[in-house]
Amino acid sequence: MSTPRTIPLDRARRIALASQGFADPAPTGAVNVRHFRRALERMSILQLDSVNVCARSHFMPMLARLGPYDRDRLDDWIWRSGENMEYLAHEASITSMSLQPLLRSRMKSDRWKMASRLESELPGYLKAVRDEVEALGPLSVSDLSDPGGRTGPWWGYSKGKWALEALYVTGELAIHERTKTFLTVYDIPERVIDPAIASQPTPSDDEAHRQMLLLGAKSHGIGTATDIADYFRLKMPVARPLLAQLADEGALELVNVDGWKGPVYLHPQARAPRSINASTFLSPFDPVVWFRDRAERLFDFHYRIEIYVPEKKRVHGYYVLPFLMGDELVGRVDLKADRKAGRLLAKAAFAEPATDRVATARAMAVKLHEMAAWLGLDAVDVGRKGDLASELRKAVG
Repeated sequence: MSTPRTIPLDRARRIALASQGFADPAPTGAVNVRHFRRALERMSILQLDSVNVCARSHFMPMLARLGPYDRDRLDDWIWRSGENMEYLAHEASITSMSLQPLLRSRMKSDRWKMASRLESELPGYLKAVRDEVEALGPLSVSDLSDPGGRTGPWWGYSKGKWALEALYVTGELAIHERTKTFLTVYDIPERVIDPAIASQPTPSDDEAHRQMLLLGAKSHGIGTATDIADYFRLKMPVARPLLAQLADEGALELVNVDGWKGPVYLHPQARAPRSINASTFLSPFDPVVWFRDRAERLFDFHYRIEIYVPEKKRVHGYYVLPFLMGDELVGRVDLKADRKAGRLLAKAAFAEPATDRVATARAMAVKLHEMAAWLGLDAVDVGRKGDLASELRKAVG
């Protein structure tokens, strides 16, 4: 058995960023469906989240990779083209409709117990909800004839919402769309899933997991076993032997990366450009940084989302976005879109050690003005918190 080759850390960074689409040519005209499709093919997964402090989470990775675009156009493509679907691929996520057969194993798993609880405590209710959606759908929870209230033993959700979610998780319902206010609209799978895909055979659990790991490896380019397993949220006892098997078969290459604990896997299609010319903010839910341990290994960047941290204990702020310049994460900004005032607020700004602060502030300022215009805001305001705030305020003007 040959000794795995060693890949320098800076090369691993370029591989990872290129695999996520940051080495692709920028659109030369208006961003269109072809660009959205290419970006999602790179990422495999576009994570959803209801937080709207700056913009919805699924809008941000596309902005980072493609520049400003029409958000309504993206939503139309996501929800109404028939090319995509929402499911629990990472967390709640958009993926290509073609992946639906791989995700069926997740639908039949018993990792979510709410369906059993509902059936036990409210016999017949799940079926009634499913029948109502079939007869009248697409429906949101407020459209149900008996949605229940938000009080009682259901942890803040109504019984109707839990029923819809339980049916969705188990594949008995699918998500038709999210509205502009992020309200979930459900329908029966027969009216959402492409019949040509629905009719495809269901792969074995092992084969589905192998394909998910290969997709995770392709989207990461290079990663530890944990990095790759996390992409589709596979447990390590499942992922570890399958990754070893894929390496034995030559589907992945076993390598070393300076400073990383192995095993590390390289996808055969991964490429390492000589440079990455990125200049952009990354959402907390961007695949480049969503696994915080990987972000720290790749970029020496310690990052935690502090939304759920009490305000007095926050280090950097409420909704903090890392800033990517070249192939490095060089700083972070706590951003908020003040829609009522028409202003994008950079409430705090921080630079990483050894960062060229003037260059970083200038690059950030360009992207802040760009983001403000994209969001329909009139101006950028920079607060005084953080060691980069002064330079950023000067650069923003």
